[in-house]
Amino acid sequence: MGQFKMLRQVQQLQAKMAKVQEELAAETVEASAGGGAVKAVVTGEQKLVSVTIDPAAAEDVEMLQDLVVAAINDGMEKAKELAAQRIQEVTAGLGLPPGLV
Repeated sequence: MGQFKMLRQVQQLQAKMAKVQEELAAETVEASAGGGAVKAVVTGEQKLVSVTIDPAAAEDVEMLQDLVVAAINDGMEKAKELAAQRIQEVTAGLGLPPGLV
């Protein structure tokens, strides 16, 4: 009976994780660099959706390149944090060691 209960819990966890993945695909985070000169939008699945550049930032190409990279990296980090938070919400109380999920 214990194995059946554990199997059912695993199936419920899998269903919850699938739902979280669907939600993450629909959620976005926005990051910016250069005081908002460059903005990046990234999904919870860490896919870049858009980059917006203030035309005034285009005067210095090297700086613009750095700002684009910084905004995208910040967006990816925010997306990772969002995903980790959602997964932690699902797995809370399971008693799993950190880093396992």
